[in-house]
Amino acid sequence: MSLLRIEGMQAGYGASQVLFGIDLAIGAGQVATLLGRNGMGKTTTVRATLGLLPLRAGAVYFDGQRIDGLATDAIARLGIALVPEGRQIFPNLSVRENLVAFAANRAQAAAPWTLPRVLELFPRLAERADNLGSQLSGGEQQMLAIGRALMTNPRLLILDEATEGLAPLVREDIWRCLSLLKSAGQTILVIDKYVERLIALADRHTILERGRVVWQGESTALAADHGLWHRYLGL
Repeated sequence: MSLLRIEGMQAGYGASQVLFGIDLAIGAGQVATLLGRNGMGKTTTVRATLGLLPLRAGAVYFDGQRIDGLATDAIARLGIALVPEGRQIFPNLSVRENLVAFAANRAQAAAPWTLPRVLELFPRLAERADNLGSQLSGGEQQMLAIGRALMTNPRLLILDEATEGLAPLVREDIWRCLSLLKSAGQTILVIDKYVERLIALADRHTILERGRVVWQGESTALAADHGLWHRYLGL
């Protein structure tokens, strides 16, 4: 059974419809991606999944429970955490305070994410634990946003533009982190533009074009068809 299942999702903003029947399924322990050029509906899909945008049609299921129509905080408590585009950390709280503020283990994980574990995953955050969020570099803020999401001990971790705007060395730190999380069995949905890295990381991919699913498949199929990259990803 899929941990997350989206069926026929339609959504939009005001009079503008953005999504036209999105289908997506992610199994427990899988890493999946949403791919597509800017403006094709990736973030809107995430927002609709999390209850930040009402569905016009379709359904969203999490661990077999229908969750569309629930409040966003109720969906989060079921075990979905978002690392949003733009990070949105608290600039006036320290690194430590940003992390501790989100600590929870509602699913009673046997080896939960704690402050020491997150600081071990991101040594740069350990070095800057007392610095304010506003004093961090963009890469450090992204690490903090991921660490903050992990502190909720999510069953599903969603990253919107996981490495956008980051320096190459910092991007490598993020890819390393995601590989470690996959090895630990974390279910992840990633939005990013670095297809080669996503092929190495993820199990399954979904490409969106103008609010519709135009391709779904495994990494081996995506790696073999560079025509898809040029047609739908602009690469």
